Amino acid sequence: MISFDDLLPLLPLLITTVSVVLTMLAISVRRSFIVSAAITIIGLLIATIVALRMLPYTDQQITPLFIIDQYSLVFTVVSCSIALFIGILSFPYFFRLDDQKEEFYLLLGLATIGAIVMVSSNHFIGMILGVETLSMSLYGMIAYPLHSKNAAKNPLEASIKYLILSAAASGFILFGIALVYMQTGTLEFSELQFGNTEVLLSEGYTVLALMLIVSGISFKLSLAPFHMWTPDVYEGAPLPATAYLATIGKMAMFVVFLRFISISSALSFGSVLAAFSFVAIASIVIGNLLALMQQNLKRLLAYSSIAHMGYLMIAVVASFTDDNTLSIEAISFYLIAYVVMSLGAFAVLSVVSSSENEFDSVSNFQGLFWRSPWLAAIFTAMLLSLAGIPLTVGFIGKFYIFASAVESSLWVLLVALVVGSGIGLYYYLRVIYTMLLPKIGESEAFPVAGIESLSSYVILGILFVALIFLGVYPAPLMNLLEAASNLI
Repeated sequence: MISFDDLLPLLPLLITTVSVVLTMLAISVRRSFIVSAAITIIGLLIATIVALRMLPYTDQQITPLFIIDQYSLVFTVVSCSIALFIGILSFPYFFRLDDQKEEFYLLLGLATIGAIVMVSSNHFIGMILGVETLSMSLYGMIAYPLHSKNAAKNPLEASIKYLILSAAASGFILFGIALVYMQTGTLEFSELQFGNTEVLLSEGYTVLALMLIVSGISFKLSLAPFHMWTPDVYEGAPLPATAYLATIGKMAMFVVFLRFISISSALSFGSVLAAFSFVAIASIVIGNLLALMQQNLKRLLAYSSIAHMGYLMIAVVASFTDDNTLSIEAISFYLIAYVVMSLGAFAVLSVVSSSENEFDSVSNFQGLFWRSPWLAAIFTAMLLSLAGIPLTVGFIGKFYIFASAVESSLWVLLVALVVGSGIGLYYYLRVIYTMLLPKIGESEAFPVAGIESLSSYVILGILFVALIFLGVYPAPLMNLLEAASNLI
């Protein structure tokens, strides 16, 4: 039985849910794109503020399914704020869509509910509820311009690919969970303790269960060799849906994955540790090498995201030997850094695009420094941060990962990290070089932004400031994450 005291820590989730219900009611009464956007954005803003206010003093288990502590609240704030930014960026993108537009914000709010549930989960049931709520919403977001006569890409193809493969991945996770329950009789992360619990059947069953669960999660995170869907879905989906999938979708999945791995001592099995190391190296190598050949920016960022998830897996492996201290802090910081710089890159593409015409080819940005210097400067900063150049948040995040690997003496993984970062620098600089070339004909000119796009440029400015500020002065965020990471 949930009491009133249990509902208070759930306020960010409840506020987001109320905003979704209000959006649904508003659509049923009278369709208005502005009203739907306003309700969703205001609801996400209130949820962000409430979660921020709760950060210092909330630490409570809510039923066996959820735990609302400082760590979950940090990522609740990030989820709600990034969803808020994507909601603002979506308005000018869908403004001229020749179809009903209001339901996109309904799906955006539902997906954010799933993300909040995921980052607060302390139980397999809670995790599955969050994963499926997020995934089901993303299917619709990816296919949203389907009935538009002027859809920029192939949203139906992208959505079906993601639907089928995501359903298969969920099946792997559920089968693994069933094996875990068969042996332990519990689905709570805190009750598993694989390293200390006597396995009821055999170690082989436990390793098989873990491999099934991790295989399904690896699909959601685009880790090699489960990454094949990523570039096609990124390219075919509308830019706001791609941005959501690349940022909140992966961040929420990694947070619940990290909580499960840390609490259950799953890395105590040597075979699991070896598998994680292989996945990390494969993701870094495959992601960076395939990104070299891309002329489409969405596909380039898709392969880049595979490499970045590989970097994070290095810290996951390191968490087994350093008692979870530095590594969890490194993963948490890098996740936030990745969300900021990845959303910034997609935001640049979004502000110059619309649902009927996306500018996502590298060649589209030739001469951008001469056409729009400040937009080119922001895009350059995001790309340099993704490459890990100093004075950006990406450098601090990558340095954290490097430090955790050094502390754990993971020399092979460190070599993969250094080589992958070197390869990555090339394709990021190639895009920057293209922007520095002389501008080309008027046929490549971006559309003139209307008043509906002003808020999107404000979001670009906020992300740019966050990128530089956290790269120059990361101490406040580091201290917050250090305190929150100790609770896992």
